[in-house]
Amino acid sequence: MSVATLAAPRALRTERRAPCHGADAQETERRLLIRYHDDGDIAAREELCERFLPLARDLALRYTYTDEPLDDLVQVASLGLIKAIDRFEPGRGTKFTSYAAPTILGELKRHFRDKGWSLHVPRDLQERTLAVSRATETLSKELRRSPKVREVAAHLGCSVEQVLEAQEASASYEAASLDAPTMRDGESAALVDMLGDDDSSFELVEDREAIASTWRDLPAVEQRVLQLRFVDDLTQREIGERIGYSQMHVSRLLRRALNRLEAAAAAA
Repeated sequence: MSVATLAAPRALRTERRAPCHGADAQETERRLLIRYHDDGDIAAREELCERFLPLARDLALRYTYTDEPLDDLVQVASLGLIKAIDRFEPGRGTKFTSYAAPTILGELKRHFRDKGWSLHVPRDLQERTLAVSRATETLSKELRRSPKVREVAAHLGCSVEQVLEAQEASASYEAASLDAPTMRDGESAALVDMLGDDDSSFELVEDREAIASTWRDLPAVEQRVLQLRFVDDLTQREIGERIGYSQMHVSRLLRRALNRLEAAAAAA
């Protein structure tokens, strides 16, 4: 049986649920597993796939709250089922479903971690994001309102900061299309048309160059006064005490130097 046939939604819709409980059913499954692993019986493997397809589908349905298509989830779960059948060791005496369920869930989680996120997010944060989403849905049903962050944190046994981090990370799951329509000032336009703006820093380049050139031509005392005032943040009285000038003389030096720099910027 091919993977495509195994995971096909039509086959799943028409597949009748086989009983997966009872001593007779468990004994049948055990014999099928032994036939496949000991004798290499492919027919036994195909029968096991058919018997446990409902289990794979049920586990895939746990993630229907995400934006992933159900058909894709079922296919990933079906691949996990095949891996569980191939890796299971009947001689250990463990119940097959106890091994298959974690294997299928692991495959689903791996799918979300490796294929679902548009940006790289650490694995623990991805799993916490899914847990926060599930907890929010559960609490919303119980409380009949949107749960508060601290309520979600208490439900999961983690801190409020971890919940906030997970909620923020959830925005990285899907990337917005640049062609997506958006509203701005009451008008609809593509998102790409709303991004970017003129960089005002370019307008300052010539001003800075002109001021730098004029600065180099200033007398040393005026450079010193400007530095003490705007770099060291001293008052005019403190500057006068520092360089031995009166406060009035310092004021005149500052005004003259600033007028020169302002004139250079205006000319530029």
